[in-house]
Amino acid sequence: MSIVKVMKATALSAAIALSIGAGAQNVLTNRQQSLVSISSFGAKGDLKNLKQAFDLAFNEGFTQNELKDICCQLYAYAGFPRALNSLSALQTVIQERQTKGLPCDEGRTAVIPAGYEAIREGAKVQTSLFGPYTNTFCPNIDYMLKAHLFGDIFVSDLLTHKERELITISILASIEGVEPQLNAHLIAAQKTGITKEELHAFVLTLNDLGDDATAFRALKSVTSLYNEPVTEENPGLAFEMGEPNPYSKYFSGKSWLSFITTENENIANVTFEPGCRNNWHIHHGAGQILVCVDGEGWYQEWGQPARALKAGDIVYIKPEVKHWHGANKDCWFQHLSIEHCKSSEWLEPVSDEVYNNL
Repeated sequence: MSIVKVMKATALSAAIALSIGAGAQNVLTNRQQSLVSISSFGAKGDLKNLKQAFDLAFNEGFTQNELKDICCQLYAYAGFPRALNSLSALQTVIQERQTKGLPCDEGRTAVIPAGYEAIREGAKVQTSLFGPYTNTFCPNIDYMLKAHLFGDIFVSDLLTHKERELITISILASIEGVEPQLNAHLIAAQKTGITKEELHAFVLTLNDLGDDATAFRALKSVTSLYNEPVTEENPGLAFEMGEPNPYSKYFSGKSWLSFITTENENIANVTFEPGCRNNWHIHHGAGQILVCVDGEGWYQEWGQPARALKAGDIVYIKPEVKHWHGANKDCWFQHLSIEHCKSSEWLEPVSDEVYNNL
């Protein structure tokens, strides 16, 4: 394994330890972990890993109809193309297992209650998860949500409402740019009985799937769910800010530092107020890795264009490279810093002209 991969794994583990506790255990059952992996791989269109997840799910006792139900729910949150591709992958796995004589039972079909009416029952389900809500701006989408999503899909009793919300948050965590929906469904997931410990385990499961961006998206949303109310002292960031930065003389603006560990390597969470950035500097003897965990910021190497950063981004900085990093001028920023360097050489500040032109 390369040093970059090792440092990435270390960084993600450190972020999880910082936010949910170093001794956090994956309390999800094998069935629940399969729901997470199938939903995540399906949402991303990762058919190779999705087939493996389907194969494992059959070994754990899932039926064809249960897995088809996951794919049907996938379409509501990730679109028909992802759902249809997932169903095609499932069909391939079934054919391969049948050829090998492996179990892949069709299973029972869903039981639909007598007198079922989609719009009425869907409205009940939606209200139980989100409270009374009507989208008056677009009545058509309101009907689709109530009658189709929370009605026709949720009426199937092959999966419980708790399982369906676990599927939903797994899909949404795997799609960039839908954090408001992910945050809303994390609250809904709690109403179906998903516990704080299970949400932490949900993050651990996504981490095990190997997609850093997805894992960090879920980590940020889950930790934010249990944050204290936003105040001037607590700007609503995912992680604790720590103490005022002892290296503040090398920073333009205010920053805070919270060490996670200093054993073998320095791992610290650094928080920048809007507009704050550190001076140009060089790490001697070894490299550094930055793991962005909240907000928006910048990274720039000498002679190269600046790179915009957001939560989930990872930057590997080679030794002896002159660089700087900091917050967007309109946004707070947090990153983990993992250092193996022997020493750091602090240089001139980043000029206002350079910074303001980003």
